[in-house]
Amino acid sequence: MSDQIKFTSPTEVELNEVEHPAWDEPVICRVEVDLPGWLTKLTGQSHWEVYSEEEEENCVSFAMRSSNHHRLQKAMASAESDLQAEVTLYHNGYAVVDVNGKSLFDGALTHATNDCARLSYYHMSGEPIALN
Repeated sequence: MSDQIKFTSPTEVELNEVEHPAWDEPVICRVEVDLPGWLTKLTGQSHWEVYSEEEEENCVSFAMRSSNHHRLQKAMASAESDLQAEVTLYHNGYAVVDVNGKSLFDGALTHATNDCARLSYYHMSGEPIALN
């Protein structure tokens, strides 16, 4: 009786696992958003400020306002010219912006949808990931 050694070639899936083991590792996406700049672009109204912030398990919401009260026409400004906004940034990269109860943005934060957002990606170790 002779011993036979059988060689098998690796499957495509096995090759991909060997060639790209990092694809199975978690990636952290960090989003930095210039909220006043973004709201200025969305509304055409400037001088936005954050007046409250609330963090939940899956998102962070910012209550913001823009008013003409600090301009030179301070005495002539009325409460009707004030805008109220709620910006909700979800941890998965999705965002919702409502201004005076009207939806102005509802979608994913990317460089294509928001040039006021900067996305950075990191390994769990904290090492930055460079995308081509």
